[in-house]
Amino acid sequence: MKFKLLFLGLIQIALPSFAQSDFLHGKLIDAQTIEPVVFATVRVKDRAIGVVSNMDGSFRIPEKFKNYGDTLEISSMGYKKRLIAISTLPVGKVQRVYLQPGVFELQETIVRAKRKRRLSARAIVRRAVKNIKNNYPRSPFSTVGYYRDYQLKEDKYINLNEAIMEVYDSGFHQVDSATSKVRIYEYRPNFDFERDSLADNLYDYGSREKIIEDAYLPDYHGNEFSILRVHDAIRNYNLGSYSFIDQLDKDLLGNHSFSKEDNSYIDGTPLYKIRFQKKNLYHHAIGTLYISHGDFAIHRLKYSVYSVEGKKSDRVSTHADESAQLLFEISTEYQKRMGKMYLHFISFYNRFQLLKQSEFRVIDVFWNSDKQRFEVVFNREPDKKDAVVFDNYNITYKGFSTKFQSASGYRIKFQSVLRCANEIDRSNPTLGNCKNEVRIYPEILTEKDEEVFAQIAILADRDKITPGVLSIEIKNIRDKMGNLVNERRYEDVDQYREYFVQQIKPGVSAPAASVYMDRRKPVFMNQPVHPPTNFDDYWMNTPLRNLK
Repeated sequence: MKFKLLFLGLIQIALPSFAQSDFLHGKLIDAQTIEPVVFATVRVKDRAIGVVSNMDGSFRIPEKFKNYGDTLEISSMGYKKRLIAISTLPVGKVQRVYLQPGVFELQETIVRAKRKRRLSARAIVRRAVKNIKNNYPRSPFSTVGYYRDYQLKEDKYINLNEAIMEVYDSGFHQVDSATSKVRIYEYRPNFDFERDSLADNLYDYGSREKIIEDAYLPDYHGNEFSILRVHDAIRNYNLGSYSFIDQLDKDLLGNHSFSKEDNSYIDGTPLYKIRFQKKNLYHHAIGTLYISHGDFAIHRLKYSVYSVEGKKSDRVSTHADESAQLLFEISTEYQKRMGKMYLHFISFYNRFQLLKQSEFRVIDVFWNSDKQRFEVVFNREPDKKDAVVFDNYNITYKGFSTKFQSASGYRIKFQSVLRCANEIDRSNPTLGNCKNEVRIYPEILTEKDEEVFAQIAILADRDKITPGVLSIEIKNIRDKMGNLVNERRYEDVDQYREYFVQQIKPGVSAPAASVYMDRRKPVFMNQPVHPPTNFDDYWMNTPLRNLK
């Protein structure tokens, strides 16, 4: 009789999909470089509602706006604004929309004024930080937006979760995490994309099955949206934030060096473009600030942190350190509405390492009561010499106590270790080819041995032999291609959390009667859902299936 002791495996979930319909799809392209235009504003003109383009420049708009005869207003930093009649967008295909880069030329009088003051990059940033209290709202407001978190493997989306939610903010003079409330209109895991249960787990530095190298990210009770909000350094300017930015109003200037770059603009507003960076022995941090002339409002903050000792990154940004590994990147943009700066979008990226299945691994270990032996089954044929070395196996009994057992268990000695070399196992022809199997015959000579294996036989008969009963360590064995058994190998996975504002509501406070998201629970786990009567005005800007 053969009893299974151990099973090792990788689980991936294949789930049914839901259809996406009644949407018009577009993709924004730089007319000169033919590269996608990322995080551009796509607004339905005169309706004060819109979306932000995805990483591949794509966006989608409900088809109903086509029937209304509406127009799309498309704008992005450094590009000429473009108007597109929604009626021209075709149904059933992705319309490519080309944006022309533009250079904003300041009028001569403004240029002379600039030359007189000759503000340095550091002075511009100092004024911007000082004016946060004036430029950003201190009275209650809310934003309705599209939230998503997802991962990328080989430029394919996995574990995409989406939500429409309204965030009620009491104003920048209040602590965001303590006073802001979130009302979820709708949320759902998107089953059109692959679901990978291992990549979706929490970070685990005990088993090290999912880790972030050279960085640490608190789980905030697993609430991904809370993780995203605390990484808005502008909203939390007087609180601790991410490394090197730290507390923006006290530490930004002291922690970085600054330099000016060519001016940019957004919707006709001239912007200073300031590059700043921080280097130490292990990390290189690079950031860009876009600050408007006159009021010194921060329109965009982009910040990237690299591990200097890591490998070259394949996901880099402008002015990236291409010799290092990108650890995390945060992009935050604010837009002026009714005299104040309100959040337009925030995107938080980090890379994590996920333990992969070993190329050569143990897939089963059995106790064969009839043959009085352990049977180790590999997924591939092991090397003949490695497979029969006693020291490559360590089996310790940790079942119910015996008078001979120490606290660390009773290590089982071996009489012989044999590799099954026959094409067909003659003792059990139903097994077929057994070249991937090793048989371990234990030494049963003493009273100690007899008692241990009597107990193993009882537990096996009850099907209660588990890794906690028998500790089995197998090491130093390679397959014919040189792969080490159960070797820990990691793959890089890109993690994103993003919130794109579709509508801003100044002067709106959180209703007392509503039910809000529980920050102590994950966003997509039994949270209360309360859509408004005008819920159809908002939509999920689900990305295209592949980035390329």
